[in-house]
Order: sequence, then structure tokens, then C-alpha cells
Amino acid sequence: MVVLTHLWPNRLTGGYVGVDVFFVISGFLITSHLAKEIFGTSALSFGRFYARRIKRLLPAAFIVLAAGSVAVAIWVPYSEWQPTAREVMASAFYVENWSLAGQSIDYSAINNQATIAQHYWSLSVEEQFYFLWPLALFGLYRLGARLGARRRTILTGITLLGAASLVYSIIFTAGNPNPAYFVTPVRVWEFAAGGILAIAAAKVALPRLAADVLAVLGWLAIAASALTFSPQTEFPGWSALLPVIGATAVIAGGTGRTRVPFHPFVAWKPVQFVGDVSYSIYLWHWPMIVVAPYVLLAPLNAWVKIGIIAVCVPLAWLTKVLVEDRGKSWKILGQRPRGTFLGMGAGLAMLAILAGGMTWGGALQESRAEAVQEQQMGRPCLGPAALPAQKGCTDALGPAAVTVMGPGNRYYASAPECATDPNRKGAGIKAVAVCDFSGGKKGATTVWLTGDSHAEQWKPALLVLARKNHWKLTYSLLGGCPVADVTFAGYRGKGDPAGNAACMAGARSIANMIAADKPDKVFYSVFARKETVDDGSGRSQDAQYRAGLPKFWGRWAAAGSTVYVMADPPLNGYVRDPQCVALNPARPLKCAVPRAVAQPADPLVSAARSMKSPKVKLIDLTDHFCDSSRCYAVVGNVAVYYDADHLNGDFSKLLAPYIERQI
Repeated sequence: MVVLTHLWPNRLTGGYVGVDVFFVISGFLITSHLAKEIFGTSALSFGRFYARRIKRLLPAAFIVLAAGSVAVAIWVPYSEWQPTAREVMASAFYVENWSLAGQSIDYSAINNQATIAQHYWSLSVEEQFYFLWPLALFGLYRLGARLGARRRTILTGITLLGAASLVYSIIFTAGNPNPAYFVTPVRVWEFAAGGILAIAAAKVALPRLAADVLAVLGWLAIAASALTFSPQTEFPGWSALLPVIGATAVIAGGTGRTRVPFHPFVAWKPVQFVGDVSYSIYLWHWPMIVVAPYVLLAPLNAWVKIGIIAVCVPLAWLTKVLVEDRGKSWKILGQRPRGTFLGMGAGLAMLAILAGGMTWGGALQESRAEAVQEQQMGRPCLGPAALPAQKGCTDALGPAAVTVMGPGNRYYASAPECATDPNRKGAGIKAVAVCDFSGGKKGATTVWLTGDSHAEQWKPALLVLARKNHWKLTYSLLGGCPVADVTFAGYRGKGDPAGNAACMAGARSIANMIAADKPDKVFYSVFARKETVDDGSGRSQDAQYRAGLPKFWGRWAAAGSTVYVMADPPLNGYVRDPQCVALNPARPLKCAVPRAVAQPADPLVSAARSMKSPKVKLIDLTDHFCDSSRCYAVVGNVAVYYDADHLNGDFSKLLAPYIERQI
């Protein structure tokens, strides 16, 4: 299910629940093994247990990480080398889930490209479970020995632990859905469900009919969740109960029996084969999905996806035979736990060398690219100067000099003159920064920039103008948040109650600051096309924005400021592959999109046009991105976009003269 949903996310929208089924199975199996040793010997060899896990899992995991790292260095743009190196090491130490949880609450990381190690988050959760679960079980056993009720104490302890984790999962998922998907405590109850069954199954035998019915209902529950859940489902939380209960029911229905419902299917050799190589399939499939577009210089299509499966399965079989099975007896992993741990250390060292090489190589490539960018600055017909069509611009839509976006292209980069003002604070605001180019001159023009990251992408251009005109520029920006008098319901259709409340509080704080400051100019923009608002009235998004946006603008205008509403640039990742320019460096016209598709109606623009105040002005630079028929991802030999949603910082800087003309 996980592989299919990674390949066809719009077909099997809830296939990610395969991970939850896996956690239940893992909890059942590991608890069964541990309980057998604990009850049989009244002891537990932690060293041998961890050594067995290392021999079983790490050889294949480390080899795939190493092979994936080499593939990235050969085929993937250097801008992805450093993020890949970071996540490879996070995966090698089995903390990738925490790394992704941290990125999930970092707005600037939302558009990061997936790395070849991203799928190791679930393996990280599993390894953390393996580390802590033996300690918990043996501790409960020792407690039960004192109380004279060993099995009952373990069962009660696991149940209480699982219940606490479930409650935490429900609460945390409701308030912080993005990190909740990855963090370990919200998943413990899924392992515990399998563990409870492992302890209880030894004393409970279901009648055949009841077992058959239970198993069938379990399969239906898993299938229903896979087919009906989607990325918008609040998950894990309450929703995860369906696949977890389903997996538990299937296991319970088959425990202690030789024939189970669907026996001809599950005993079928191809199904058994896939089960045998499933771990290696999981390891290999994702790096292949990530790297394949760069190898083929084209987005994945149905035939390529089928080809990935066709290559992945035999590769997984070879890994199973040559690495998983034989790895248990490799001399480098030793015959005793101490030797196994030393072997693990050698593997970590190997990966660290690869990661360090990628980081160093990426930095070197980025320096070269920045030098190329500097050399072309100042040329006529560069970037937006080429559109609208200019005489003498012979290659207005030709290839970009730099197609890979690195640190020098960041739209959110600041300037040495900018510093956070510790005295400017407000509810929901992370920071207020001041960029003082006035040189201490009295009466210098004061300017504010606010909105979300679609306002921040204009910052490079405004910093150019601020330096040229000696402005005092202040900015406070809220990623993924419309700074407006609206009822925010979520970014990209996914709600986050705590985040939504913080967004609206921050918007009010910023509005109050700007009104109090009375700056000469306010520059404003938001991604209104994808930031959902819902005031309960049933009105359209456009109508709600037209009602809410002018309230702040009008308030600032009444205080004496001229408000410049920056129309949003044409869409990128929603209308073309975000990596289109990198995949087609010599053929940028393959990335052209019809103007009507790339620049659909924008509530921000309609709200600005509805204003009667001469102090509220719309700046629309669409004609520097598009001609009358198409919008482009490369203009004037400069890549237009930094990522799926935002402008290349260099392209933004080159727009400064055109903004200045309109103010």
C-alpha cells in the first residue's frame, strides 16, 4: 500500500496507513519474541536483542543509504546534496522522524524537495520502539514478579501505556497535525495494540467462526482506510484507529491457526515472495522514485512507475538474499554484541564520509554558480528586462545561465543592514526586523513590508530600492498566513487550529503596528489563491477576501500610508513540475504554460481593484513573466522561480526598477 500510494498518490490516497499496519505487526512480533525469552528464562539479554536487530536491519538500510547518496551525487542537482546528507545521517542514527517533524513546522521548509532518505522516518520510529520496548517489558515483568501476577502486570502496563499514547495522539494531532504525523509518542499505541494481542493471545483462543468474521472485518477496515483516507484526513489521531483495529483483528483471527480467511491468496507463492522481500522493497522504492526523474530528465509517468516496480522487486530480492540473509553472519558485524556494535559504528563512519563529501561538493558547486550569477548581472535583456518583448533581446526566452537554485537564490535572504528589533513584539508575531539604509538621516522615507512568504519574495527587490533610496524598511512576515481581517481556515486546504489562531492573532498585531507607525509606504502581498478562509457565511473565497483585505489596507491608508498591493506572480508548482527548469536546462520552453492556466483569478487582485482609495495601489508585474499567450519559468536567461511557490531571489532583485516606476 505504501509503495502504491507513493507511486500513484491520487489513486490510492490513503495507502499511507500501511505504515500503521506495519507498526501493529511489528509490536505483535517483537513482543512475542521478547515475552518468550522473558517468561522462559526470567531474564532478557538486552545486548543480544539489540545485536540481532542491528544484524537484521542495518546492513540493508545502510547499503541503500550509501547507494542512494552516490546516485544523488551523480544525477541530482547539487542544491539537494546538503539536505540529502543531513537526512541520510538522521536516518542512519534513526532520528529521521524527528528531523521531518521539525521541518514540518518550519514554513520555509514546506517546499523542500523530498530526499532519498525521507521514508526512513517510519524505520526511525520502529527502531526507537525497539530500543525502549524491551526495557518497558522487562521492567513490567520484574514488577509483576513482586506482585505475583507477571502476565497480568505486563498486559495492564502495556494497555495503560497504549491508552496514554492514544490520548496524546488524538490531542496532539488535533492541535499540531503536521509534526504529529512523525513524532514517536503518537505512534506508541499502535505498537502497543500488537503487543497487547501478543500477550493476550497465549491465553485466548477464538472459535473458528468468530475468528473468520473478525479477520474479514479487519481486512475490510484496512481496505476502507486505504481507499477513503487522503492527505487531508486528520492523521494519526482518531482516524488511525480504523487501520490499527483492522490489523489487530486480522492477526487475532489468524493466531494459532493453520488456515485463515483468504488462505489461498495469502499462501500464494507470489504473495509470500513479496512478504519475504518487503523490507528491501520499502528501502529501495523511494530512492528510485526520487532519482528517476533526474536520470530520465522527465517527470514520472505511468510507464516509468511500472518500470520502477519492475526494477525494484528483483533488486529487493538480491538485497534479501545477499545482504539481509547473509548479513547476519558477516564477520564485520562480529559474533558477539560488542563486535556487532563496532560494525555498526563502521557503517555509520562510512555514511558520514559520504555525507561530508556531498556537503562539501554541494558548497563548492554553489560557489561556482554564484560567481556565474554575479558575472551576468548588469547585462541588458537580463531577466524581466526581456519581457515585454524588447528590441535587441535575441534570446529572451533562452536557457538560464544557472538552473539550480542554491543559497544565493533564496528569496528570504536578508541584508547586513537588517536586524531584529527586540522591542517590537506582539501576539502571534515571531519577529519584526528593521533594515535601516537612512544613514541616520532625519526625514528618511519609512517603509513596511508585510504579508506571508509571497510578500517575502518581493523583499530582495525592496532591499535594492531601500539601499538606493535610503529607506528605513521594516518587515514582519507570517508564512502560510494571510495577514488580513479574515477567518483563516488553513493553508493548502489543511487546517491547523492552533496555527490558524496564531495566524489571526499575528495579523491583528501587525495591523496595529503599521497603523501606529504611519509609514510612508506599505508593501503587501499574500497567497490568497491557496490560503483558505471561511467565516461561515458560505460566500466564495473571492468575496470573503474582498471584504477582509480592504479593512487593513483602508486603516493604513487612513493613517497616511500609501499601500502598494503586489499582485502574485504566475503559479509555478501548481501548473508545472517544480523541477522543470533543472530537468530541461537547454529547453526552457518545455516549461511554458498557457497564461490563463498559470495566472488564474486572484482574490488579492480583485480586492485591490475594488478599493476606491487613491492611497491603495495595485502593482501587477505579470507582463514581465508572461507574454499574451504563455507564462515562462525562464525569462531573459534567468530562472524565474526558487521553488514551487516563490521567486528566485535574483529575479526578484531584477524587478526592482519596474516596481520603482510604479511608485
